[in-house]
Amino acid sequence: MLTLLLGATGYIGQAFARELRRRGACFIPLTRNAVDYTCFEQLFDYIRKMKPEFVINAAGCVGKPNVDACELAREETLWGNTLLPQTVARVCLMTNTPWAHISTGNIYSGAKLVDSSGARIVRNLNTPEMRCLFELNPQLFRGFSEKDEPNFSFRNPPCNFYSGTKALAEEAVAKMGQNYIWRLATPFNETDRLPNLFSKLQRYSKIYDHVGSFSQLDDSVRACLDLRERHAPYGIYHVANPGAVTTRQIVTMMQCILKPDRIFEFWKDDEEFHREGARAPRANGILDVSKLLATGIRMRSVEEALEDSLERWQRAARPIQRRQPRLEPLPIVG
Repeated sequence: MLTLLLGATGYIGQAFARELRRRGACFIPLTRNAVDYTCFEQLFDYIRKMKPEFVINAAGCVGKPNVDACELAREETLWGNTLLPQTVARVCLMTNTPWAHISTGNIYSGAKLVDSSGARIVRNLNTPEMRCLFELNPQLFRGFSEKDEPNFSFRNPPCNFYSGTKALAEEAVAKMGQNYIWRLATPFNETDRLPNLFSKLQRYSKIYDHVGSFSQLDDSVRACLDLRERHAPYGIYHVANPGAVTTRQIVTMMQCILKPDRIFEFWKDDEEFHREGARAPRANGILDVSKLLATGIRMRSVEEALEDSLERWQRAARPIQRRQPRLEPLPIVG
């Protein structure tokens, strides 16, 4: 089976390429230097000629070192995260080619709180009340399922521009042909490269503490490809490691395992972070991965995956430089 991989040079795209090679799969990591796949005519002609049995769109526009950069590059972000997926969807529909789109879980904020008064959605988990409750009774917090409408999007503001464009793309392509939409949470693994969560945390001079879901990148990529190989029904899947943790918990693990030669400082509260450290609001949500697990795919708990990746951490050749997030535009990945 020939697979066409778009965005193969990006952080997530490279992980797909590694796993496809490990499986001995026949695939083409298509680059824009070879074929400008952002152009409908060129992509259509290429797919009609090569006849791949599956297409993976891992291309898009992200922010370095974080989503604030997308606020300064709105045209590129809209083009890469919303218009490009529609191009891929149209081509795959017209050529009857099954395909997958890599999306994000950062189109949700908060979680479902289930307590004695019933179930309700709490959009902000960073209030003192919610943080205390999460630390004492994390089992009361349930994630958003694939059936839940995104609540951190242009239709449900406030949101950041990155999340808005990702949610808009899903809305446009969800019913176009045979496709998967794979939503990954904030990614991490043992390789020091942005947008790896560990890389970000070690570069920030101050850290934003929040509750959320996270995706061990290699676990998630394997799960995505397993869905395809098992002929799981097309549709949306949340692909994250089960469970939720706080950024402060992750930093504590980093201190115990990596023993960095620095003291991590945190923003005092949301008000200080959004006043001095952020250009745009952040999505801090918990994902329900029950649908993924119901297919028989196994995923390690987020705590186990975090600990394992830290144990295998590979430092970059150059020392990590601590700094405040630098707001800069980032072009299309891949």
